[in-house]
Amino acid sequence: MAALPYTTSEAREQLLATASAIMRETDTVDISLAQLSRKSGLNSALVKYYFGNKAGLMTALLERDMEAIVASLDALLAKEFDPETKLRRHLSGVVDTFYEVPYIQRLLMRMVRESEPAEAQRIANTYLTPIYAAYDRLIGEGVAAGVFRPVDPQLFYFTATGAVDRFFAARLFLRYCFGEDGFSEELRDRYREHTIDFIMAGLLKN
Repeated sequence: MAALPYTTSEAREQLLATASAIMRETDTVDISLAQLSRKSGLNSALVKYYFGNKAGLMTALLERDMEAIVASLDALLAKEFDPETKLRRHLSGVVDTFYEVPYIQRLLMRMVRESEPAEAQRIANTYLTPIYAAYDRLIGEGVAAGVFRPVDPQLFYFTATGAVDRFFAARLFLRYCFGEDGFSEELRDRYREHTIDFIMAGLLKN
């Protein structure tokens, strides 16, 4: 076999980075191999070489992004902060994550929906269950400390994720309804403060 123009790591990471960039720019998780090849400058056959097929590429991108989210949450849980500070920092991080990878929830749902049951369960066990468990722990610590109301952590997951996902999936609404051309850092920061204030107001006991 002829030598590849990039090392395995370089080409693989370039394909993932390009797929991520296309999803951010087009505001969709529907990308074609032709788009990927054109933007990356790599032969689309490399998708099969490194990932097996486009679904394999999507799975690898999901794993790259979700592993970073779970690792960040684990690191936060290990810190010696009070429950309110931990949750505020986490919510701030959720906004930052969706600002960087606004497609993440849509990609996650697509992969769960289109995968075989065993693979869908693996995705849920690997990425969703740890997030739910973290919320269960954070809210439980806050309730025990007398600062949080006893909120259902399962519903809290949908509240927190849904609030951020819907905002960062609304780029076209911002353009045509409010004249906002994309998500600036200033708009991100405003939404971060707004979201944290709203969610914490419903969670704090007093």
